[in-house]
Amino acid sequence: MATTYTIDASVFINAFNPAEAGHADSRQLLAQLRRQAAPLIVPSLALPEVAAAIRRGRGDEALARRFTAALSRLPHLMLVPLDTHLALQAGEVAARHSLRSSDAVYAAVALRFGSTLVTLDQEQYQRVADALTTRTPSAALAEITTGKPEDV
Repeated sequence: MATTYTIDASVFINAFNPAEAGHADSRQLLAQLRRQAAPLIVPSLALPEVAAAIRRGRGDEALARRFTAALSRLPHLMLVPLDTHLALQAGEVAARHSLRSSDAVYAAVALRFGSTLVTLDQEQYQRVADALTTRTPSAALAEITTGKPEDV
C-alpha cells in the first residue's frame, strides 16, 4: 500500500511563499508527491486556512481565491470534512496532546487514515510524534527520494 500523507497548511503556505525559509523543500516535496500520485489526505479546514494566510500575508483577495481553488483541484487530494465525528476525535487529540484546535484536526485526520503528518509547526510535530508518524517537509522529501527516513 502506498504511503499516504496529511499535509499541514503550514507546508502549503511555505511552498507558496518563496520568501519563507524552507520554501524549496516544501515546493519540491509537493511536486514529488504529485509525480508519484501519492494520496494526500487533508482536512477541508486546509482551504480556509490557506486562503486566510495568503489574504492576510499578501493582502490579495484574488490570489487567495485562486490558490485555494488550485489547491482543491490537486490530483490525489482527498478533503476530509470536519463533521461531528472528526471534531470529537480532534477534541480527544487536542486534550491528549495539548494541541491548538486546527493542529488537532490535522493530527486526527492523520490518525484516522494512518498517514504521515507533514508539518512545519514544531509544536504540533513534537506533541504528536509519539502517536503518529510526523515529518518535516525536508525529512519527508529525503525519505521519498532515498527510501530511508532522515534522522530528525
